[in-house]
Amino acid sequence: MGETAPRELICLADDEGNSVTVSVLGRHTRWSAGLDAEVVVRTPFVSGRIDLALSGSKLEDWSDVLNRLDAGEDGAWMEMSRGPSVFIQLLGERGCPEVVVEDESGSMVTVRVPVVPPDDWIADHRQRLRKVMDHWVPMLSA
Repeated sequence: MGETAPRELICLADDEGNSVTVSVLGRHTRWSAGLDAEVVVRTPFVSGRIDLALSGSKLEDWSDVLNRLDAGEDGAWMEMSRGPSVFIQLLGERGCPEVVVEDESGSMVTVRVPVVPPDDWIADHRQRLRKVMDHWVPMLSA
């Protein structure tokens, strides 16, 4: 019996019921160099999801964002690309980290989600990224 394919690339959640996740759903149905994924936002007030196509380069960009966050800087992932963008502000408007998901090219909706992740969240996300890349990237063709 083989190991289950890693799905959850990003999981920023807190005890207040706020979360932003990015999950890999599988190989893209029409793009051999991509993955089908989704961004899901859940709060006690608002919830939503949006489809996302991931490439190997977008996964590498997420690694760069994690490095910036680890250095104490805010991070922007998939900014200026088609589809949603994810911004992580280490000190948001409410005095805690915030994740901003923006779908300017589609629905033109922006959602700001305050979250207080655990202390080791960056190391956890590096491990998530490594598992996703190790499993999925070799299957993608250029």
